[in-house]
Amino acid sequence: MKRGAMKILFAASEAYPLVKTGGLGDVLYSLPHALHDRGADIRLVLPGYRALLRQLDPMRILGWLDVRGAEGMVSARILETRHPDFAFPLWVIDCPPLFDREGNPYVDASGQDWPDNAERFAVFARVAALLAQDALNLGWQPAVVHMHDWQTGLVAALLAEQPRRPKTVFTIHNLAYGGYFPSSDFVRLQLPSHWWSPEGAEFHGVFSMLKAGIVYADAVTTVSPTYAQEICTPEFGYGLDGLLLSRQYKLHGILNGIDTRIWNPSTDPHLPAHYSVSRIQPGKRRNKRALLERFLPQADDAALQAPLLGLVGRLVEQKGIDWVLAAIPVLLAETDVRLVLLGSGQAMYERKLARLARQHPQRIFIEVGYDEPLAHRIEAGADLFLMPSRFEPCGLNQMYSLRYGTPPVVFKTGGLADTVVDATEAALQDGSATGFVFDVPDVAAFLDALRRALDLYRQPAQWRRLQQAGMRQSFGWSESADRYLALYST
Repeated sequence: MKRGAMKILFAASEAYPLVKTGGLGDVLYSLPHALHDRGADIRLVLPGYRALLRQLDPMRILGWLDVRGAEGMVSARILETRHPDFAFPLWVIDCPPLFDREGNPYVDASGQDWPDNAERFAVFARVAALLAQDALNLGWQPAVVHMHDWQTGLVAALLAEQPRRPKTVFTIHNLAYGGYFPSSDFVRLQLPSHWWSPEGAEFHGVFSMLKAGIVYADAVTTVSPTYAQEICTPEFGYGLDGLLLSRQYKLHGILNGIDTRIWNPSTDPHLPAHYSVSRIQPGKRRNKRALLERFLPQADDAALQAPLLGLVGRLVEQKGIDWVLAAIPVLLAETDVRLVLLGSGQAMYERKLARLARQHPQRIFIEVGYDEPLAHRIEAGADLFLMPSRFEPCGLNQMYSLRYGTPPVVFKTGGLADTVVDATEAALQDGSATGFVFDVPDVAAFLDALRRALDLYRQPAQWRRLQQAGMRQSFGWSESADRYLALYST
């Protein structure tokens, strides 16, 4: 690392490929690497989950830090490791009573929040804040601490108390998850009493780690320009819109990028066949055949010729899965489409999809859970990608879909509005169209967009131009990384 490089500490609760529950994990891989490529000196600090520690070897002990937990002092061992997928050192906060457990980072096997999440992420924040002040005398002190989502919001609040400290940047990936905890947790954790106010971390009688990040960070970012505007309104603000309006002077919407090395149809190791913008077929067709044959070993020509609709995502209302469920019977009756869906979420939606798949085994294919290789194969093998989210701070799958020549069908919101150009007559004529956008939040509008898409699918020359326009879009991290560097420096 060259002398004088900007030192940046990233603090987050997940990072692909070590631990990932959604787009946050992808960003915490791609953005630090984009900044590292520009000469920044990066460290990424993560909680020492059991599943994460199993993947790391060898590790060096940097030292121990004792911080307050819910029942007194808690000791954390700080580990440093190098991992082949990361170009910079990782720091891991190893605190077995809080993080050494099986399962999801945030919820237990039944889908309920871990009951000690307030303590887990308060301790994580307290240790991360000490590392940001070089409490272990490592000779590495960041100029900037970049925190992500509610799990790290207290880092900004803790550092705000310090006279000599790094600049703090807090990124909201999804305002719907506020890290809300009762006042009893606030008291047990002995958090500073002056935080308990409407101007601090208190929120209608509870406290919010996300609100702490917004209030106390020097700069607040979110993951698309449109979402930065939306969260300042009652419809999308979750009660924080007034606060965000008052902090617009430090609120910035910077569109997430995607890792174009990982998501590249011409080199993707998960794909049966590679292809590029200049030669979309027959690679796309071979991927479609392989995807269908995973579920239908004897896929016939009718299945191969019919439009294949793909969906990868959480099966929750935010993602419009109820609209998808309502649209499926209409699509089955009106068209010859097939659907392949990968995801997990609310048990009710999982059950309904499984029932539809049993009723229509030749046309609906469901994989409940998460499977990274299959996610890539759906992006490459589907003809259309469904992403009708009611709100979407940024969204990555629509960008993966565009890059893979799979036009997305999206609701006009957040990052979806910023990245997909609707296939109107004018946009088709001037070559700017890349997908299908509906702007009324209901099933009828979603179905209208799907019908438009299926009509265009039957016009191969027009369809190919639409695919090529999407594949030519630039969604790498280059421009956004430059914007972050500029923000860090101001």
